[in-house]
Amino acid sequence: QVQLVESGGGLVQAGESLRVSCTASGIRFSFSAMGWYRQAPGKQRELVARIGIDGSTNYVDSVKGRFTISRDNAKNTVYLQMNSLKPEDTSVYYCYTKYFTMEYWGKGTLVTVSS
Repeated sequence: QVQLVESGGGLVQAGESLRVSCTASGIRFSFSAMGWYRQAPGKQRELVARIGIDGSTNYVDSVKGRFTISRDNAKNTVYLQMNSLKPEDTSVYYCYTKYFTMEYWGKGTLVTVSS
């Protein structure tokens, strides 16, 4: 059974930092690309960052230079370090992977950035 469990969300002020984590089970983590999505109220879910099995990364333009995605294969965990947070970063952040032909999502962790 594949499970993705996020943690680390919370309430911060604009300009502060936060790190969210996602621990995976039931997959060969080192062979899986991982992604972080977010969804704000009334908006579509968007891809924030992705990390490949080779460590290559991609980011949505709005977070480039502020967010960093990384992975620890020994811990089956992917991280999203978020710096210089802005109120518009307020969203539920979801962990995602596609394993063979199946897509898997975590339940999400709420990040709220106050101005």
